Amino acid sequence: MAIASCPDCEQEIELRPLVQVGDELTCPHCESDLVVISLDPLELDWAYIAPAEDDDEWDDDEWDDQDL
Repeated sequence: MAIASCPDCEQEIELRPLVQVGDELTCPHCESDLVVISLDPLELDWAYIAPAEDDDEWDDDEWDDQDL
């Protein structure tokens, strides 16, 4: 059984046998979307989640109104 650490909560996650680079999963502890980026050593990173098609894009002046 393969074990890797979540990059977000740092908890150990048991992965299925024969895991491959590019496999996506959700951390059972913090629910972060993750992807396998390396097998030796076994390493996970945050998965890229594309925004939904119907998400409105912010206008430039909306960015100026946000507190940083």
